[in-house]
Amino acid sequence: MKVLVVGSGAREHAICWKLKQSSKVSKLYCAPGNAGISQIAECLDIKADDLNKLVKFSLDSRIDMVVVGPEAPLVAGLVDMLNEKGIKAFGPLKAGAKFEGSKSYSKDFMKKYSIPSARYEVYTSSEKAIGDLDKFNTPIVVKADGLAAGKGVLICESKKEAEEAIKSIMDKKLFGDAGNTVVIEEFLRGTEASLLCFVDGKNMISMESARDYKKAYDDDKGLNTGGMGCFSPNTIFNEELNQYIKEYILDRTMKGFLNEGIIFKGVLFIGLMIENNRAKVLEYNTRFGDPETEVVLPRLKSDLIDIMQKCIEGNLSEDDLVWDDNKCVTVVLASGGYPESYEKGKEITGLNDVDDDIIIFHGGTKISGDKTLTDGGRVLALTAMGRTLEEARNKVYKNITKVHFDKIQYRTDIAKI
Repeated sequence: MKVLVVGSGAREHAICWKLKQSSKVSKLYCAPGNAGISQIAECLDIKADDLNKLVKFSLDSRIDMVVVGPEAPLVAGLVDMLNEKGIKAFGPLKAGAKFEGSKSYSKDFMKKYSIPSARYEVYTSSEKAIGDLDKFNTPIVVKADGLAAGKGVLICESKKEAEEAIKSIMDKKLFGDAGNTVVIEEFLRGTEASLLCFVDGKNMISMESARDYKKAYDDDKGLNTGGMGCFSPNTIFNEELNQYIKEYILDRTMKGFLNEGIIFKGVLFIGLMIENNRAKVLEYNTRFGDPETEVVLPRLKSDLIDIMQKCIEGNLSEDDLVWDDNKCVTVVLASGGYPESYEKGKEITGLNDVDDDIIIFHGGTKISGDKTLTDGGRVLALTAMGRTLEEARNKVYKNITKVHFDKIQYRTDIAKI
C-alpha cells in the first residue's frame, strides 16, 4: 500500500513510525513532515491545510490511504474531498470533525445525550459573557469556541481574570476568528485523563488510557499548552471506572452519532476529568492526541494499517487491538518561551547520543544542510518503555540531558506519581 500521512508534528512522526513497521506499507509519504519523519518517509512540500494540493497528489500518485493527523484539515473537510475522488482516508468527515471545530456544538451534543460534563453557557457577545460571570464560581473556565492549536482554554482564578480572558478572546481576537464565540464552564476538580478511541461508524473501541500534562511548567503552573508530556496507562483507571466511562460516555456518544446521522470513522479523543471514580468529559477531539499518540502507539502490538482499514470498512472489533503490558512515558522538549513567543532555528545536538531503547519523535524540527534545527514550540518528544512507569520515566530523564538546543524547556515532573 502507498500511504500519505498529513501533518508535521510528533503525533505524525509516531503515526509514521508505527505504519513503517507494517509489511503492508510499501511506500510512505508525509506532507509536510519534519526532520525526524524524513528519515522514514518521503516528505512533500505540501502544507497540511493545502487541501487541493493534497487531493491532487493523492490522485496523481495513486495513494491507497491518506491518514490525516491534525484537526484543521479535518474540520475543513479534507476527508470529504478525498472520498469524493474515491480515495480512502482515515479520519472523520467534516460533520464529525465539527465536534472539535466547535466547542459549543460538542457541549450542546453532550447535554442532549446526557453525557456527563461541566455546566456551561455559550456567548457571542463579550458584554453578555462578562455580565453573566456571577453565574459561575471561581475558578472559571473560558474557552474559545473554534480551533486554537490546543491553547484556547483559559482557567481564570478570579472574575476579573475571567473578564480579561473574555476581552482578549472576543474583542482582541487572541485566537482570531476561533474566539467569535466563547464557552464559559464551571471548573471541574479531579485528575485529568485522556482516552483515545477507534471508531468505525458503528462501534467505538477505546485504546489504552493515558495522562497528559497540559500546563507549561512543573506542578501544573503556567499557561495551557498542546501538552508537555504523557504516560500510559493512566494509573487512575480501574474496572468500575472503565465500566462507567463505557456506559455513560462511550455508548451515549456513539448513540448520539447514530441518532444524528453522523458517520464517524477515525479516532475520537475524549478528555476526561476523574473524581471519586466517576468521569466527566472536558472535550472531544476528532484525531489522535499529541502527546498521547507518542505513548499509546508504542504500546500497540497490532498492525496500525489493519486497524485503520477496518475503521474505514466498518468492521473493527476489540480483538483487533492487542496491547503491550509495558508502561510508556514521553517528555516534550520545547522552545524557551513556549507557549507564548519563542525563537526558531536553534541547532539541535545529541540526537544520536541517546540510548538505543529511547524513541525520539520529532515535532517542530527541520533539516538545514547537515544540521537539525528547531522549527516550532514543541520540538521533540523523548519516549521510553519500561516494566513500570518509574523505569520508563527514569530512562527518559536520564537521556534528556544528552539532547541540547539553546533555551531548551521541559517539565521535570512527568509521570511522577
